[in-house]
Amino acid sequence: MNYAEAIQYIENRSSHKTKAGLERMREFLIRLGNPHKNLKFIHIAGTNGKGSTCAMLSSILISSGYKVGIYTSPHLDKYNERITINNTTISDKDFINYTLKLKPICDDMENSEYGRPTVFEILTAIGFCYFYDKNVDFVVLEVGLGGRFDATNIIENSIVSCIASISFDHTAYLGSTLSQIAFEKGGIIKKNCPVVLYSQSKEVYNVIKDIADKNNSKLYFTENAGVKINYRDLEKTIISIKNQYIDYENIEMKLIGNYQPFNCAFVLLICTALRDSGVNISDDNIYNGIKNAKWNGRMEILSKNPTILIDGAHNIDGISMLSKSLSEYFSDKTITLVLGVLGDKEYEKMIELIIPMADRVVITEPHSYRKLDIQKLEQYVSVYNKELHKEKDIEKAIDLAKNISNDNDVIVCAGSLYMVGEIRKILK
Repeated sequence: MNYAEAIQYIENRSSHKTKAGLERMREFLIRLGNPHKNLKFIHIAGTNGKGSTCAMLSSILISSGYKVGIYTSPHLDKYNERITINNTTISDKDFINYTLKLKPICDDMENSEYGRPTVFEILTAIGFCYFYDKNVDFVVLEVGLGGRFDATNIIENSIVSCIASISFDHTAYLGSTLSQIAFEKGGIIKKNCPVVLYSQSKEVYNVIKDIADKNNSKLYFTENAGVKINYRDLEKTIISIKNQYIDYENIEMKLIGNYQPFNCAFVLLICTALRDSGVNISDDNIYNGIKNAKWNGRMEILSKNPTILIDGAHNIDGISMLSKSLSEYFSDKTITLVLGVLGDKEYEKMIELIIPMADRVVITEPHSYRKLDIQKLEQYVSVYNKELHKEKDIEKAIDLAKNISNDNDVIVCAGSLYMVGEIRKILK
């Protein structure tokens, strides 16, 4: 089996028995020897900010001298990106070997009452086996979808359960109110394991607080994150954070975006919970970890003259945060927006939020069967009376955006992780 064959095997044979629940994942891991039961997890759920949180937190732990497994999703280019140790992705060779290890079990389960494991379940199992074999100190584990029935929630306990910013996304699966969505995300909370909650609405707090209380889990939460911006440009942001739990001055971040300082406050609160649980993290580790943290695909600048920026914002809250960041960083610039979206997102509201930021728009189509076709996207964008261009092919759409933009302009690519991943691959 080569790498392409491994990917094809994983992608082409998803289970037809996809009812909600963890029974299949539990059986899958039993047959693999339950590698997850020998790992220490920091579990992270939420609608937005999970990836950035994983990046900063893992960077702090690495700076502290720990060997850190990091499991995130989705990927921008290759599946390997989802499984890393100390920011080094799993090799193609290891990816193939673990696929071969899992293959006979997957094939055997296909005809059982459980059905064959899904793509995400297989990738999660590869991650658990890899981290166990490599003897990592901690696994920073990002939830894929929701929390309660997510494959990552097969773990029985965690050092800390972390709930990032919660907003509306995947409402067909998670519910149509913030309380319903918070309940699903709060499903990762384990008995007697501390919980850290991002500073957000009272509605979300009440749901998470109730779940934490029922599990006898200490809740770390502050209504006001206490973030102060000291300096900001496209190279770095310097912030101070002071609240009832933490007090830090002049933290330097390379991650840009007006939401990242608040993600940083969330990460520092997680560090407080980790310290209380006996994990050795110094203030120097925190400063160095935050400064060195990188997260591709979020307010990432790929080139200049013109500036080309990609952002994986693909839901209302993400697009709203991107729009605010654009107004703060590029208020004096002419913006060309390259936009492609998925048809199962709340794209009308997303368009309403992002189009006013642009001077001209190039619409395209993500490489996904879930894409919103360009003709339908045109119907929603054209009402805003912006200079509008169409190009289905993503690479040609980027060339078009370059041709209609001047060196001092900014090209912003957003709307779909599938699309920005493809653009990143093209430009890198």
